[in-house]
Amino acid sequence: MNTASSPSQASLQPQPKLQSTLEKSGTMSLGLPKETTLQEKRIALAPSAVRYFTNNGIRVILESGAGDSAQFSDRQYSEAGAEISTDQKAIFSCDTVLKVDFPTGQEIELMRSGQLLISALQWNQLDTDLIKLLQEKKVNAMAYEMLEDESGAKPIIRAMSEMAGRASILIASELLNSQEQGKGELLGGLPGIPPTQVVVIGAGAVGEYATKTAMGLGANVFLFDNDTYRLRRIHSMSSQNLFSSTLHPQALEKAIRRADVVVGALAGKESRSPMVVSEEMVMSMKQGSVIIDVAIDKGGNFETSELCNHNSPTFEKHGIIHYCVPNIGSRYSRTASYSLSNVLAPMLDEMNKEGGFSHLLRSRAHVRKGTYLYRGNITHKQLADRCGLRYSDMDLLVGLFM
Repeated sequence: MNTASSPSQASLQPQPKLQSTLEKSGTMSLGLPKETTLQEKRIALAPSAVRYFTNNGIRVILESGAGDSAQFSDRQYSEAGAEISTDQKAIFSCDTVLKVDFPTGQEIELMRSGQLLISALQWNQLDTDLIKLLQEKKVNAMAYEMLEDESGAKPIIRAMSEMAGRASILIASELLNSQEQGKGELLGGLPGIPPTQVVVIGAGAVGEYATKTAMGLGANVFLFDNDTYRLRRIHSMSSQNLFSSTLHPQALEKAIRRADVVVGALAGKESRSPMVVSEEMVMSMKQGSVIIDVAIDKGGNFETSELCNHNSPTFEKHGIIHYCVPNIGSRYSRTASYSLSNVLAPMLDEMNKEGGFSHLLRSRAHVRKGTYLYRGNITHKQLADRCGLRYSDMDLLVGLFM
């Protein structure tokens, strides 16, 4: 039951805060607007993170219903100390605005100079006019895709990739059953029955977790990637039902012909994912087999792939079931929201203790790498080149304005 429906006015008032055990080192305010993008169901901060911030003197304003799709009710956020509002202007006037998807032009118009926006940048849907509008407003901006930790890893990308890898096998398992027009097979196998044959293309985080999940269910996995270091690393932590190869066309074609499930998880180094599986290869697969193209958000790894959505996630071509939905994480919105919150909350806490965003940039070089707009300047060269705008070096700007 969704406890957010028709709550009393009193239940939406901030609850008394617990005594903080930490020094209240800032007066930061956080805005959590409701997502407007089709089928985006995640939210950037879970109620547990909101409670931590409000207990430490930070104001949090949540747009009513913002957490509903992740099964977090307004009441939960209110009990965590957040203010529940229907006034978008109030939410977008907070010091830091936390969105999942990139803001719309209407939302950017509500923002002001000096604010910090934290959201996805969405390279595959980049709108130069919206970037210019943020620049004109002198809004500081960070992108989930570029955020790094002190080790140089990208924690949000890693978390979402791990989720997509696990989910790809669970989705394939659903699609193999008879109710979904599949072959009526249980993914993995049972004693006396040959195991499911799974092909995973790509040995990055998505491929790694797809491989582990499939093997955990008892499937035989054929893993393909041209990075032999990645293949060797996954082999070192895996059981004997894993076979691997570089992306040799003949080896890939043979494995696909025998496969029950093929997962495309090859991102590539360019803006578009490499298409490594031809239509002829797909036609050679066993009828009722399943393709999960996790790389569809950048074009896909299969020549037969077509962009789908969560309402209509599959189609059949040449007798093969295709699942080609970008943003798999939104399918598991509650878990994905916790993952986002676990990465963002410590950074926001550190920013509050450091005295604000500018001070955090000065003391944490890895945070600069996730920032693409600072004081009206574009500080990410690839973004500047793609938009045809002037690039400014972040390290020089930080020194100049401090």
